[in-house]
Amino acid sequence: MVGGTGLIGRAVVARLRAEGATAIAASRGATDGLVLDARDPASVTAGVDSVLARHGRLDGLVVAAAPSARTLDAARHADPEQVLDAIDAKAMSFLRLANAALPTMNRAGYGRIVGVSGQNAFLTGNVTGSVRNAALIIAAKNLADTAAGSGVTINTVSPGIVSDTPVSEVEPGRGGESSPEQIADLIAFLLSPRTGAISGESIAVGHRVRGVTSM
Repeated sequence: MVGGTGLIGRAVVARLRAEGATAIAASRGATDGLVLDARDPASVTAGVDSVLARHGRLDGLVVAAAPSARTLDAARHADPEQVLDAIDAKAMSFLRLANAALPTMNRAGYGRIVGVSGQNAFLTGNVTGSVRNAALIIAAKNLADTAAGSGVTINTVSPGIVSDTPVSEVEPGRGGESSPEQIADLIAFLLSPRTGAISGESIAVGHRVRGVTSM
């Protein structure tokens, strides 16, 4: 679980461990897990190698590593430099990690990869937020198509607002709220051996943007 010390990551690790899985929390500041910088290719390679050396297998990868949307400068939302940096921190981090995990999963004929995107991918008004999330979804779909029939599935989940106490109301033009635990439930489902027929999907967590259709 890369981004395993964040709000969503902690919930995913707890959910997987409750299911009896060996879930490793990886992040740049991990104190009880794996220290890994998803923006550093050498760190990504070393992290995957460390997991394989210790456990001998890699069945699933969840990537939620990215700066919070609240850290992005709204006044610079269309600034190319901020957009590029955000893409690298989120979409390219996912791609680095997925590329590092896929050879092992392909050899095993089994694997589950889940990327955490966001419902900003479906909205305009913030170029940085939209593009970094949409790029992750598109990268994952491309990888899923390449892996089709291999036993490896690749999907993304897109939360709206994440809250410990999500409200049930959904305003027009906005996505529904969800809790870290609700997001973790969906991710755990997608990591299950029983979900081999689901791949290449982008699934909203919370109500998908109300009043907007997408195919």
